[in-house]
Amino acid sequence: MRKHPVDQRTVTREQVVDEVSAQLRRGRRLALVAGHDDETNFRVVYVFLGDAGDRAEVSLEVPHDDAWVPSLAGVSYQAGRFERELHDMFGIVAHDHPQPYRLVRHAHWPTGYYPLRSDAVPPNAFDADAGFPFMEVAGKGVYEIPVGPVHAGLIEPGHFRFSVVGETIVRMYQRLYFVHRGVEKLFIGRSVTDGVELAERVSGDTAVGHSLAYLMAVEDALDIEVGQRALVIRALLLECERLYNHVNDLGALANDAGFGIANAHAGRLREKLLRHNAGLTGHRLLRGALSLGGAELLAEVDVELIASVAADVAELAAIATGHSLVANRFNTTAVLPTDQAERLGVLGYVARASGVSIDARRDQPFIELGSPFAVVTRDGGDVRARFDVRVDEVAVSARLVADLAGRLAGEPSAAPVTPPTAGVSAAGLGVVEAWRGTVVHRVELDPAGLVRRLKIVDPSFLTWPALPVALNDVIVPDFPLANKSFNCSYAGNDL
Repeated sequence: MRKHPVDQRTVTREQVVDEVSAQLRRGRRLALVAGHDDETNFRVVYVFLGDAGDRAEVSLEVPHDDAWVPSLAGVSYQAGRFERELHDMFGIVAHDHPQPYRLVRHAHWPTGYYPLRSDAVPPNAFDADAGFPFMEVAGKGVYEIPVGPVHAGLIEPGHFRFSVVGETIVRMYQRLYFVHRGVEKLFIGRSVTDGVELAERVSGDTAVGHSLAYLMAVEDALDIEVGQRALVIRALLLECERLYNHVNDLGALANDAGFGIANAHAGRLREKLLRHNAGLTGHRLLRGALSLGGAELLAEVDVELIASVAADVAELAAIATGHSLVANRFNTTAVLPTDQAERLGVLGYVARASGVSIDARRDQPFIELGSPFAVVTRDGGDVRARFDVRVDEVAVSARLVADLAGRLAGEPSAAPVTPPTAGVSAAGLGVVEAWRGTVVHRVELDPAGLVRRLKIVDPSFLTWPALPVALNDVIVPDFPLANKSFNCSYAGNDL
């Protein structure tokens, strides 16, 4: 496994703004901010990712009795989001933050309760009568449409409030974190092997992406070498996960444009992939195949099935986008301009559909993928572009699966890895291009090898804020279509 050296720096509060600004000027992006409650102080770790495996960490300590940091929101939109989360979870205040409001903890959470502090205990009561304030957009002819948090079907809870003139959305405000589960706290004190099943369930449709990022972080901390066969299997399963999710999204997008027959065929193709997944790992969502230092399959990959599904997807997509009504709904709808995508720091197919070429398979690789791999981009930034990126990524993933399956033939199986104790406190980083975008896990282990802290960043945390931007001047009936084209994770965001 390729090791990525980390440029590590420690700064004071007076230095942090200049240091973070310098990291951004070097072309690195702020990928993660982790809070830590140490014995005598709080510690904030800023993680930056660049190209060709380039990584950096900036650490800052603040005293318990004077817990504040200067806000970085002026130099990085992403930093402002992380700072609001940091305040909610640890009570660390970001001075001069332009939006000093709660993010994770809704108004009914008790004031002064910070769940990730080491001395936090469950509060006695929540305020059931707390308000649910929203910024109102006033003016002649403006009215509001509330949607959610409870939705029809199986969709998870999120509240969307539209300020509308006629049918045109003037402003959309979204509120998430209705399913906050305290996932990061559940990892504390676990053995590293016990954390794998929990990582698979961070966001159910990203079982491989999150469990792999977790394992890579632990392996980085413990300096565990991963054999070539396990690396190939890991890369292969990532593409299998990308395939079934992209196929599902393509059908759902066509369905939201009124082309239900395409959704029915996409469902048929997805079912083929899910059954193939079950044969490979024993689980339709690909759980159970990854382990510390390893990965194994229960059956050989059916390369012909994958290729046939990819061919059917290409044909189905061409039929759908060739229909004038579908094209009318997709084209120029919910445009996210390139400059806004870059400023907001969106990830995955949403970024690539807006012309932002970002992909951890190329930028932070753990295995060389070779000529079958290519980063797919479009520059339209609309629903059609996000659809087309998925279509082309299905073809790329099918090529990768075939190539990776061929590589397995000459690679011997390796013995399971027994997790060593850290001996001293150790930290590690895992970076994976999951199907929605880049997943990042940063772990700190205690000397006994138990998890002391795990910080998780699902790509949806950074992509959700772009949805209201793309909805500017979109009509209300196109919201479901726009929302599906982003398809951010609620569970992955609402940790």
